[in-house]
Amino acid sequence: MNRKYMRGTYVVEFAIIGLLMFTLLFGVVEMGRLYFTVNALDEVVRRGARLAVVCDIDHSMIRQRAIFNDDNDADTSQLIGGLNIDHLKLTYLDANGAEVANPTTSDYAIRYVQLSLQDFDFNLFIPGFGVSITLPMFRATLPRESLGRESTQC
Repeated sequence: MNRKYMRGTYVVEFAIIGLLMFTLLFGVVEMGRLYFTVNALDEVVRRGARLAVVCDIDHSMIRQRAIFNDDNDADTSQLIGGLNIDHLKLTYLDANGAEVANPTTSDYAIRYVQLSLQDFDFNLFIPGFGVSITLPMFRATLPRESLGRESTQC
């Protein structure tokens, strides 16, 4: 065959191979984003639980700092898109693991502090796919420490 008849073949080959390569590239980037988000959310609940065991009971800044924001930032995370303090649930537990009904009046019954995050939707950036993945619940439970009785940085 001569070159005149082969011109379109290169374009078609590139279109097929390019489609596969770009799909693979976007897939790798999305998996990296998903892995980062899962690790960051795991750190959010660990960090929030750690703050809750040393800060005053239900201090207003526990959730704010757990999502990597400063005191003056908005209630939406600067690091993780779509995460705000409403996603976090702070629970105080007794020795049996049951929730303490009124933690502010019965702080001596508190043995554990638990911070959980659930129903977080991870949105894909792959063009043409408006898919949202709901991640499983993240939870961290730590034994109580001072609960704000000693001077802390809360």
